[in-house]
Amino acid sequence: MQLPPGLHVGNKDSVCKLQRSLYGLKQAGRQWYAKLSQFLIYHNYAMSANDHSLFLKHVDTSTTAIIVYVDDIVLTGNNSEEITHITTLLDQHFKIKNLGDLTYFLGFEVARKELEFTSVKESTP
Repeated sequence: MQLPPGLHVGNKDSVCKLQRSLYGLKQAGRQWYAKLSQFLIYHNYAMSANDHSLFLKHVDTSTTAIIVYVDDIVLTGNNSEEITHITTLLDQHFKIKNLGDLTYFLGFEVARKELEFTSVKESTP
């Protein structure tokens, strides 16, 4: 590590203690993921037992899913208020950049289709 210009240290054997991890180091991704997972768990998201990059939140009939891959986050669910709420919290805590609707993820193209629901009336015999 190079000291910034203008910083003079009298002893060449001094140690520089970092307050946070540096982006680009091997441990930076692990540190970021640890902070993100703590944040999500604090906000009532549960880490999937089968895939540690998947976080789920169930409230009544509402389900919200967050998928983490390296430094990308995919957020989906059936409650737009919860999605807006967690997006705002993530931005306040991590300064995220919202890239809009998902079109590609891990080499897959994502297509959207509006679901149509029809009610079926049961006839009584």
